Amino acid sequence: MSLKETQFFTEDISFTLRNKNKLRKWIQVVIGNEKKLPGSLNFVFCSDEYLHKLNVQYLDHDTLTDIITFDLSENADEISGEIYISIDRVKENAKKFTVPFYNELQRVMIHGILHLAGYHDKTHEEVTIMRGKEDKCLSLLPEILG
Repeated sequence: MSLKETQFFTEDISFTLRNKNKLRKWIQVVIGNEKKLPGSLNFVFCSDEYLHKLNVQYLDHDTLTDIITFDLSENADEISGEIYISIDRVKENAKKFTVPFYNELQRVMIHGILHLAGYHDKTHEEVTIMRGKEDKCLSLLPEILG
């Protein structure tokens, strides 16, 4: 199984993602573990301002957020979508939770993939399940990143 396409973009910020190919491999492993097929994925790293505009325009939420995920899958077995991540929010949350920036970024990235796999985080129970899944996915990283 291979990813048809996983691309990384930036909007209105200067940001360079490290270890792109290893992160692609990790995402591929996570998708496989969820018994899904990889489709086209676009990660867009942006500012709070950019993501806030999307949040208001598409979700009618007038709040800051670290991630917005748009599911573009053509069938239930495939994971395809656009994942917008605010680097400003990730930096703030890394400080708030006293974790390294890249650890928080990886958590947010896989959070988006898990949303596309069908997980939600609206209720306490859903949040608990999501956090457990995130932790499990993050535990795969040391072996992949080597």
